[in-house]
Amino acid sequence: MSLNSKIIIHLMGLLLLFNGLFMLFAAIMSGIYDDGATLDITLASITSMFIGITAMYFTRNHKKEVKRKEGYIIVTFGWIVMSISGMLPYLFSGAIPDVTNAFFETISGYTTTGATILDDIEILPKGILIWRSLTHWIGGMGIIVLAIAILPLLGIGGMQLFAAEAPGPSADKLHPRITDTAKRLWYIYVGYTIAETILLKFAGMSFFDALNHSLATLSTGGFSTKNASLAYWNDQPLIQYIVIFFMFLAGSNFVLSYFAFKGKIQRVLMDEEFKFYFTFILIFTVIVALGVYFQANVPVSDYHPMVNGPAESAFRHGLFQVVSVITTTGFVTADFSNWTPFLKVLFFGLFFLGGSAGSTAGGIKVMRHLLIIKNGILEFKRTLHANAVIPVRYNNKTVREHIVYNIIAFFVLYMLLFIIGSLVLGFLGLDFESAVGGAASSLGNVGPALGSLNPLSNFNGLPLLGKWWLGFLMLLGRLELFTVLIILTPYFWKDI
Repeated sequence: MSLNSKIIIHLMGLLLLFNGLFMLFAAIMSGIYDDGATLDITLASITSMFIGITAMYFTRNHKKEVKRKEGYIIVTFGWIVMSISGMLPYLFSGAIPDVTNAFFETISGYTTTGATILDDIEILPKGILIWRSLTHWIGGMGIIVLAIAILPLLGIGGMQLFAAEAPGPSADKLHPRITDTAKRLWYIYVGYTIAETILLKFAGMSFFDALNHSLATLSTGGFSTKNASLAYWNDQPLIQYIVIFFMFLAGSNFVLSYFAFKGKIQRVLMDEEFKFYFTFILIFTVIVALGVYFQANVPVSDYHPMVNGPAESAFRHGLFQVVSVITTTGFVTADFSNWTPFLKVLFFGLFFLGGSAGSTAGGIKVMRHLLIIKNGILEFKRTLHANAVIPVRYNNKTVREHIVYNIIAFFVLYMLLFIIGSLVLGFLGLDFESAVGGAASSLGNVGPALGSLNPLSNFNGLPLLGKWWLGFLMLLGRLELFTVLIILTPYFWKDI
C-alpha cells in the first residue's frame, strides 16, 4: 500500500494554519493589554501560517482519501508539529528562550498535562499567558477533531482521524456524519468555556484570569496565571466551587452533555461509567476530607486562612484535589503531597484512574477500569463453568470480546510504560518518589506529581533528557498509547 504523503503534508499545513490563527488571537490580547509581546507573538503567528499555507499550496492536488495508516501518522505527527510550532511565541518573545524548556511547556499544554518549567508565571506578558492557556484548549478536545469539522470543505472524509484521536476506548457518534459529531462536540466545548468565564468573572476573578482558567479547566489542562494556582483564591470559595463543577463536566463524557441538552437526562443517569465516575469522586472526597479534618498536622490552606471554618475547608480542599486529579486537570488549592502518608499514597493511586471516555481528561479512564473489574469477576464464573459463554455487559449491552482484550492489553501496556518511565527517571538521577510520581503524572496527563515535582514546585529542575522523556510520555498518554506506539513498529511501515 502506497502512503498518501501529500494528504499528510496538506493536513500538517492545515494544523499549522490553525495554530497561527490561535496565535493571532493571543497577539490581539497582547495588544489590548499592551504587554510588550504583541510583535513577537504576531511574528510567530505569521511564521506558522506562512509555513502552513505554503505546505497546503504545494500539496493542493492530493488524493482526497485518508486511510487508517495515514490517520495514525497525521494524528501523531500533527501533535508533534503543533508542539514545535507552538514553541514560537515563547522563543520569539524570550519568555522561554531555551528550546528544551519551550518544547516541554508547549507539549505539556497541547497534551493538557499542565506540568510547567516556569518559576514565576506572574511576570510573563499576558499575551504569552493566554497563548499558554490556548495550547490547553486546542489540545483538549483535539485539534484533529477541529480539523475534521472543516474537512468537508476540502472534500475529505474524517472517520479515520476521529477513530485515532478520540479519547477513550470507543468513539461515540452523535450523528451519522462524523463531521457533524465533531461540530456538536465543539459547540458544547465552546459553550462550557464561555459559561465558566462569565461565572468566574461574576465570582470575583478578573476577566483575564477567568478566561485563562476556563480555557484550562474545560481542557482539563491545569495551567494557571498564578504561581499558587487556584490556592491564590483560597479566601474565595465560590471561585473554587465553580472550577470544581466545570472540572467535573470536563472529566465526564461530552456525549452525555449532548444528551442532557437534548433532555435525555435518564440516559445520563443510567450510564454505567457516569455512575462510577460520580461514585469514585464521592467516596474519595469523603475519605480525603475526613483525613484532612481529623489530622491536625495537615495544612488545609497553604496560602490563606480558612474562611468558613475547618469542616467546610476540609471538604472543599478534599473535593477540589480529588476532582482535579481524577479529571487530570492538575489545578491545586493545597499541597496534597504534604498531607499524611495515607493521603499521599491515595492521590498517587488516583493518578491512574482518569476521567470518562469521551472527555478531555487523560489517564486510563473509568470505563476501562470498570470493564477490567467486570471481566475479572466473570473469570470466577468461567472457572466454575468452563463451557459457559459469559460475556461482559456494559450499559445492558454485550461488549465484544476483542474490545475486552484491547482494554486488557492497554492496561498492561500502560503499567509497563509507567515502570519503564520510572526507571528512566531514576537512571537520570531522580529520587524514588519523584521518579514514580513524575512518570505516573506525565503518562496520565495529570500535571502535579510527588517529591521534587510536587504541586507547589515545578519541573524546571529536571535534567535535559528527563524533560524530553516526560514530553514523550505525555504524548503517549494523550494519544492513548497505541496511536503513537504503532508507528514505532516495523510492520506498520511494511508494504508502504
